Amino acid sequence: METDMNGYEEKSNDIRSEDLSELLGAGTREIHEKAENTQFVKDFLRGNICKDLFKLGAVALYYTYTALEEEIERNKDHPNFAPLYFPAELHRHEALARDVEFFYGPEWKSKVSCSQATKEYVERIHKVGQEDPVMLVAHAYTRYMGDLSGGQVLKKVAQRALKLPPTGEGLEFYHFEGIHSAKAFKQLYRSRMNELDLDMDTKKRLVAEAVKAFHFNIKVFEELDEIGKSIPREASDTDMTHHGAMGGDISKCPYYAAKMAASGGTAYVGQLAMAVLRHPTGQVLFATWFAALAGLAAWYLM
Repeated sequence: METDMNGYEEKSNDIRSEDLSELLGAGTREIHEKAENTQFVKDFLRGNICKDLFKLGAVALYYTYTALEEEIERNKDHPNFAPLYFPAELHRHEALARDVEFFYGPEWKSKVSCSQATKEYVERIHKVGQEDPVMLVAHAYTRYMGDLSGGQVLKKVAQRALKLPPTGEGLEFYHFEGIHSAKAFKQLYRSRMNELDLDMDTKKRLVAEAVKAFHFNIKVFEELDEIGKSIPREASDTDMTHHGAMGGDISKCPYYAAKMAASGGTAYVGQLAMAVLRHPTGQVLFATWFAALAGLAAWYLM
């Protein structure tokens, strides 16, 4: 480790401690963990989600990404956002519109509305887009990087639990047809973020804005969880023969395993693998569990 003239430590791999991607990763780790441990997300990872609630989640995402991408389009030439403008690769609102149409039918626009928690999130996105465009970096980072990581795990869980078509209808949000390697694209995106000409005060404000973005997501999760309490669970809604095998034990969910792996708990991961394989359907499920672990560990370490 060396210290540069500004007093910042420089790592031997040439990733400087003032790199925006490093600051965002470290500054949002705690709130990110809190978001992943909301009841809604834990239930989702267990496969314990009904279709009606999943549909409402898709609606919330539709309004969120519509706002985000409206502001990105407004600011696509802004010097502090232009390097992160990847509409063909990242933009999600059109895919979400197709997902919502799949669930609600061709007249879906007259059947859905923006919930209160989502409305607050949307208002914040519009505010920063119009008044402080550089803060859009924080909102884009929070959403898109998660979609390319843990979001891919949620796709597999939802497809099994809700018995959605294997051809992808209802899950287009999770399919990034313009990205062939999520890992390579995330590396490119972080590199572009680090090259933005920003002073340290702006970087600190971006970290604070990213924390706010996670808080907005948590509010949406909590709102969905409350709604879910009043929705009767039909046997056809979820396939508990696959994901119900965790029996409500959070230590068996892939996010928990990912954290253990990220913190060096390789012995635990080995034990988890053996436990899964001992289950009657374990050999069938192991490939899915391993993919979930890899995807979530990647996002946790982002």
